[in-house]
Amino acid sequence: MQAVLRAGLTGAAIASMSLGAGTAYATPAGPGVTGTVISKMTVGNTDYILREITIPPGQSTGWHYHNGPLYGFVKQGTLSHFDATCKQDGAFKSGSTVREPPGANRVHIGSNLGTEPLTLEVLYVLPHGAPLAQDAANPGCDFQ
Repeated sequence: MQAVLRAGLTGAAIASMSLGAGTAYATPAGPGVTGTVISKMTVGNTDYILREITIPPGQSTGWHYHNGPLYGFVKQGTLSHFDATCKQDGAFKSGSTVREPPGANRVHIGSNLGTEPLTLEVLYVLPHGAPLAQDAANPGCDFQ
């Protein structure tokens, strides 16, 4: 599964390289969190956006959700993923794949609790024109 996802992410990037590198998109994130669009392609009413995200140690994505599924690959570090119940629903180490289902009822936060930068490759599959993420309020957790 990991090899298939990695190949799919790489294939999407190569297939749409003619679109060029995009600019970083703002996210509901902590200081130093960066995101750079590697490629973007629209097929029908669906946007496929490949993005590299770097989260410094001790930082997070902020609470959010997506309007379409997200598929990720952890290139470096460990992603600690928490859901709206304030419980950790995954710790994804380097080489792992991540899938986030869509919907406002799927509020979550990704954090880097490690000591090295966390780098992710993420493929967003979104309705055409939808934002990468929708900001959400902290659901009552004692962390951000």
